Amino acid sequence: MAKAKPLYQCSECGAQVPKWAGQCPECEAWNSLGEVAVTLPLIKGARLTAYPGEAPGDRLTPLEAVAADQETRYSTGIEELDRVLGGGMVRGSVVLIGGDPGIGKSTLLLQAAATLGQRFSTLYVNGEESLQQVSLRAQRLGIARSGITLLAETQVERVLETALRNQPRVLVIDSIQTIYTDALQSAPGAVAQLRDSTAQLVRFAKQTGTTVFLIGHVTKEGTLAGPRVLEHMVDTVLYFEGDGNSRYRVVRAVKNRFGAVNELGVFAMTDKGLREVNNPSAIFLSHHETEIPGSIVMVTKEGSRPLLVEVQALVAESHLGNPRRLCVGLDQNRLVMLLAVLQRHGGIPMYDQDVFVNIVGGVRIAETAADLAVLLAAVSSLRGRPLALGTAAFGEVGLAGEIRPVQNGVDRIREAAKHGFKRILVPKANAPKKSEEKIQVIGIGRLSEAMDIMRED
Repeated sequence: MAKAKPLYQCSECGAQVPKWAGQCPECEAWNSLGEVAVTLPLIKGARLTAYPGEAPGDRLTPLEAVAADQETRYSTGIEELDRVLGGGMVRGSVVLIGGDPGIGKSTLLLQAAATLGQRFSTLYVNGEESLQQVSLRAQRLGIARSGITLLAETQVERVLETALRNQPRVLVIDSIQTIYTDALQSAPGAVAQLRDSTAQLVRFAKQTGTTVFLIGHVTKEGTLAGPRVLEHMVDTVLYFEGDGNSRYRVVRAVKNRFGAVNELGVFAMTDKGLREVNNPSAIFLSHHETEIPGSIVMVTKEGSRPLLVEVQALVAESHLGNPRRLCVGLDQNRLVMLLAVLQRHGGIPMYDQDVFVNIVGGVRIAETAADLAVLLAAVSSLRGRPLALGTAAFGEVGLAGEIRPVQNGVDRIREAAKHGFKRILVPKANAPKKSEEKIQVIGIGRLSEAMDIMRED
């Protein structure tokens, strides 16, 4: 087949030219020409799938003719990964997983492929390492005899040709940044290459019902490298997070067409690979033997799972004209706003204090339920007076000083009680009508009430 000639399209006006130039000849915009594929050939030999009542060649289908059956899910053999995927993998879905170099993306998918290879035909395509390197990793993980088929290839057309011959149920691409299409002349990893190669893999997955896993690189900001359209093309986007100094890893779902987002899977990196952590609340707590100022436990909700995490604050006198506000695992702008609310409605100014807040365990808290715990920890550190052992808290703090309710309050309270906490401070609207037997629930309506409780401790 003759190689297609390159074509360049202007992102501003849509004009197409046969050669690249720094300026678009139509709208005269600078640096707006990008390489695009002339045509996207059909995948020959693909076994087309159809919904019940629909022929494979049908173009128009009434909505009522499409059966609204639940998608059949298949377990990957890793419970924490199944949780993040929404209960297991779905046929024909495309999953993109990204993370920092060396965090364990390839290890996780190789372990999952080894488990899936015992039930389904699995093809593992590696574009970054040799087959010997993959084999050495498999021996170290103890999965050398797992039924996985390996392929060292980077051209997407050859990958799809091999996949059509072998017809795997699971296809793993490690990584998408190394895959390129022969229809474009740009180097692998370029925006056009990523977009076109992913488009072909997505079409292959939908036409054949193959589940495709893509490993993606991330930028220094922690986001997936390449065009943002890459995340729109796939069905599920997972982020592999973790502190390089900690052995714990967190897999978070930020997009899932077949399940809930913000689900969390927790793993521990060992010399035998990634091990599941079934009770993550236990690893995020420090279990202090004595009362420590500036420390409190909050209950956050990650997807369907409540988690107990420790919030630590350090407040020290500042010798700078502009005191520092530093956060690890929390939005810094949120902290600045909370300190302003504390001064206005709690009567505790910190304009001359440096404030440092840390979420223990490398977890990042994005929900507002951490507001109350952050302020309690900051006031405890400022006064040097610890809260009573066995105290937890959660709740959103409004600009008017009110403590606003959060979702799933009962589940959060039960999680704290299950781990032996004796007292929990919650928004008054989240306090259950029936008192809990194992834990004392204190409903708080205003920030000033929380400050009064701290004075009594």
